[in-house]
Amino acid sequence: MSTPPFLTLPAGVETTHLPGGVGPLAALVADPASNGWIGTPRGDIVLVPGFTGSKEDFIAVLAPLAALGWRVTTYDQRGQYQSPGPDDAAAYSLDQFAADLVGIGSDLPGPVHVVGHSFGGLVAREAALQIGTGVIASLVLLCSGPGPIPVEDHVGLAFVRDQLPALPLSTLYDLTLQFTGSEPLPGVVGKFLRHRYESNNPWCLGTIAGHLISAKDRTDELVALAHAGLPVAVVYGSGDDAWPLAEQDAVAAACGTAAVVIPDAGHSPAVDQPMLTAYALDAVLAG
Repeated sequence: MSTPPFLTLPAGVETTHLPGGVGPLAALVADPASNGWIGTPRGDIVLVPGFTGSKEDFIAVLAPLAALGWRVTTYDQRGQYQSPGPDDAAAYSLDQFAADLVGIGSDLPGPVHVVGHSFGGLVAREAALQIGTGVIASLVLLCSGPGPIPVEDHVGLAFVRDQLPALPLSTLYDLTLQFTGSEPLPGVVGKFLRHRYESNNPWCLGTIAGHLISAKDRTDELVALAHAGLPVAVVYGSGDDAWPLAEQDAVAAACGTAAVVIPDAGHSPAVDQPMLTAYALDAVLAG
């Protein structure tokens, strides 16, 4: 899971709620003018978090991107952390997650550039495939692969999928730490990580775990969309250990580009190297 480097909102970043298909979506918004940008915003960036993540995963890149002229929005997806979700697996299909994203993009003045991190990349790709080249001006897959997570990671995901919602999330969090050999982090961030995990809707977490095991490789459809005019970029940390880097490189090449690599970063470059990630995204979106 991504570990935010801090939790205090930077100046110029505000909390808000966005309309979602099953309830309000908790969000953070960074305004360019409040971050020193003079003139018309260059466009909107929507940052979509991954599996056990939240809007806070991007907290360190919000102000830097806004200072470069972008209006930046990130949100907890339905059932994640502070966004409510129903106790119903059917509510957490990829197309339902994508519909929320399309709704958010449709309400922004744009042009709207979507950056999906990890599982959020699968959601962002689904949204782009749903609406073609309309609402979304460009798509960035951040540490996200073309299909399922590698088979060696299926055991842990299958456990989450099969045990939820019956197993208490507090117990599952402790088991996850044991499984990964991790120690609980001290202080405010450590307390936040546990609180965030336990605040998720268990139906949401269990269903997403299933998506990560069974996601369909839709690269051919994405390539067709890229050929139709949607700019697609692939960005990952040099030490990303989720989807194989070769798979991510192959998606980039198929879409007619090369992956952008963030040095000295892992699966969460917005946490590991926030300034480098902000500048990389800015360069990609500026064309």
